[in-house]
Amino acid sequence: MTEELPAEIATLADRVGVALGEPERLGVAFSGGVDSSVLLALATRSLGADRTLAILGVSSSLAASERRAAHEVAAEIGAPLVELRTHELDRPEYRANGPDRCFHCKTELFSRIDDSVARRYHLTAIAYGENADDARRPDRPGSAAATNHRVLRPLAEAGLGKDDVRRVARALGLRSADKPAAPCLASRIPHHEPVTAAKLRQVEDAEEVLHALGFTEARVRHHGETARIEVPPGDLLRAVSEPARTELVRGVRAAGFRFVCVDLAGVQSGAFTLPLLTPSLRGDA
Repeated sequence: MTEELPAEIATLADRVGVALGEPERLGVAFSGGVDSSVLLALATRSLGADRTLAILGVSSSLAASERRAAHEVAAEIGAPLVELRTHELDRPEYRANGPDRCFHCKTELFSRIDDSVARRYHLTAIAYGENADDARRPDRPGSAAATNHRVLRPLAEAGLGKDDVRRVARALGLRSADKPAAPCLASRIPHHEPVTAAKLRQVEDAEEVLHALGFTEARVRHHGETARIEVPPGDLLRAVSEPARTELVRGVRAAGFRFVCVDLAGVQSGAFTLPLLTPSLRGDA
């Protein structure tokens, strides 16, 4: 992927290249989402494919569809990819599912990269796809784990926000350019309710039903026997109309839920975490 870029995009790419520095070989914590895809693509352009490695953490919290998509994007970029099995469910702090769950998840990932992958693949630096907008959000405790493990965040350091990242992705022709955000499956479980492999599987199976019906941006929140479905406001009418309604009810119940409801508020990023961290969302003065 070495085509000429428009001047404005080339400037953004150059800023990221400066933030990357000159590692002998860089490992990119990779998910296939637009942020890590742009980081991987720009690292590959700057350093070369032989000095860049995509590292995909695989666990119960990663949907199978996301795993397949990540491989496709890495192949499109031309970067080698390795999978790393992570075991965040073995960590009591992660299973407890407090607002700092992401910190323990990222700690698991970065610790395992430090312990095995870095030595095996001769990596001299690790980076991940935090962008400048994420860096300003209070519900991103994974950033602290990155700091603890000296993980680079070149997109944020170069000042690229989400809109910038998507513009770069479109200029590079990445299939993930307009991909909706896809947080890990554990984000669908309310904080302080334990994360289990069984709950993660229920969420994944239910969301696959939505995707099969053409709801490309959809989340299923796990409330015990109840599945609370979030889709964009423009998709609400279709979700509660035939034939989608019947298929949704049938498929989501087959995933293990007893009750199926659609949230009129639509898709809500940080729905469980932000109210615990932001006073105005808690109704405080």
